[in-house]
Amino acid sequence: MRVHSIKSASTDRPQANDECSIRMNAPHALQCQNQRMRRLPPFAELVAFEAVARHLSFTRAAQELCLTQSAVSHRVRRLEAHLGKSLIVRLNPGLVLSEAGSALLPGLVAALDGLAQLGQSSERRLRVAAGSALCTWWLAGRLHGFMARWPGVSIELIPIEQAPIAIPQADVRILWVAPGEEPRGPTQLPLFNEQVFPVCSPALLPGGQPLHDAQALARLPLLHKATHGLGEWSWPVWLERLGCQTGTTPRSELRFAEMGLVLSAAMDGAGVALSRSLLVHDALSSGRLVVPLAGIVPMHSTKKHVARWPSAKAANPDIRAFVEWLAAEAALTLAAIEPYLCKDRSSAGNVPRAAAR
Repeated sequence: MRVHSIKSASTDRPQANDECSIRMNAPHALQCQNQRMRRLPPFAELVAFEAVARHLSFTRAAQELCLTQSAVSHRVRRLEAHLGKSLIVRLNPGLVLSEAGSALLPGLVAALDGLAQLGQSSERRLRVAAGSALCTWWLAGRLHGFMARWPGVSIELIPIEQAPIAIPQADVRILWVAPGEEPRGPTQLPLFNEQVFPVCSPALLPGGQPLHDAQALARLPLLHKATHGLGEWSWPVWLERLGCQTGTTPRSELRFAEMGLVLSAAMDGAGVALSRSLLVHDALSSGRLVVPLAGIVPMHSTKKHVARWPSAKAANPDIRAFVEWLAAEAALTLAAIEPYLCKDRSSAGNVPRAAAR
């Protein structure tokens, strides 16, 4: 027992000394730790300010961040309190950046861009999401042209099947948007506005030549998308526009869930489809599809295509190069399709043409 007591005493003394040393050195350790710690501004508040500064709008920033306008405003005020500076001058209506806000923004954008790249591969890869018909009938066959001009950039093309399905995560999304949703901005570029007109297989026409009688067109099988089209996508609108008598007897209809299926059926001779410029250019140039009625005047699509990308990647040079290439490529296609429409108009002779709407 004595020996055990001696060992205990000998082992306890160093422990007591260590604890005493820790207590004595604690203020020094805390001071060193405080010296190493950064006084960082709150992150969520920085993100809110960057969105407001980029849009110059609390409303659009709130929509982007999926917050209420009030929540975004409170975050910006907390950041201003943290920095002790006014960053935004609130006007009625609108807002502008203060001198301090303008000075903060460039460094903040660079910092957020850097954070967005953390943990990412050094590989230059763009994930591009677009409607499946646009991917198949126009875009896929042209991507090699972009990659030849921008070597080192890989492209992953992701088809968006139908509107109810959530749009996948992507670096660039090509969307078909309603009027008013297409203005140019830091994260969006308007791309193209197409024309809508009928197409069919030449095998469906006498001698493979365009018809000169709109009523003859009305008697051909008409192909539809599953959803009932409106305006330029509505066969009743087109037939009325062409002055056709449709009769009162209901006609059986062939409908498809997706535009690519409509065009495939038209190419196989199943009927006449309404389509838009980019989708049918290649098939028109190869003779697989034709405009079925001479002298027809296309209708402008009310929707327009835009390219959108995340705000965190607004400064990505590969994204900027891709969307600018996309707009230029679409412009070339739209210009190249005009001769196919003008040729049919010039061959119309004395056939009355419907006025464009």
